[in-house]
Amino acid sequence: MLYLDYSREDRPWITREHTLRMLIGILGMALPLLLYVFLLIASGQAKPLHSISHYYFTRVAGIFVVILGLLALFLIVYKGKKPMDFIISTAAGLFALCVIFFPTGNISDICLDPDKKYSVTILQASNPRETFHYVSAAIFLLCLAFMSFFLFTKSNKSPGKRGPRKILRNRIYRTCGVFIVVPILVILFGSFDFIVREEWLENYQLTFWMETVAVESFGVAWLIKGEALFRDRPMPLKS
Repeated sequence: MLYLDYSREDRPWITREHTLRMLIGILGMALPLLLYVFLLIASGQAKPLHSISHYYFTRVAGIFVVILGLLALFLIVYKGKKPMDFIISTAAGLFALCVIFFPTGNISDICLDPDKKYSVTILQASNPRETFHYVSAAIFLLCLAFMSFFLFTKSNKSPGKRGPRKILRNRIYRTCGVFIVVPILVILFGSFDFIVREEWLENYQLTFWMETVAVESFGVAWLIKGEALFRDRPMPLKS
């Protein structure tokens, strides 16, 4: 599945496009689940945190940093078929790194908070840092949505000559793009208390769930692009 090729020593196998696409998809889909499960095991926190980024301040910060860092690295080294693929994926990777380098706001303002024992790290408050974190996260996801909408749907065949599997894949790509953009808008509207009320984001962990929908959606898109799902059927051999 990973197209391991030991016959060539002059090139690392990780540069194979299908391998990178599948790894990006798998890591993206695994991130929210691993954060939730391991924090539940480590601290007994059964309720999701306010956002995926807030896991940076818990005992599972290593999972958050490692997985997002790997995603960023894979996106940066991803070549694609056209220069635009490389540009957009590199931008997504760089802003994913910014999400790590510029963390969101603290979970708690005090050390050893008895009401939030899962919080183990506190940073000095910084509105510019938090704002840049939100902007970086939004650009990261929007780049991935752009790839799903406009890059993954490309083909060297005219629309009338595309096979049924390619048509199906394009529909899924566009659906995944929608499910990346809509959660960003929900979070944005909640931040300005417009349409979506801010207390809904707080009381129902709506930010976490919206981010999870977006991350799972881009994971599905990359798995399909890596031909793990809905690949073209092999052409029948002519007799």
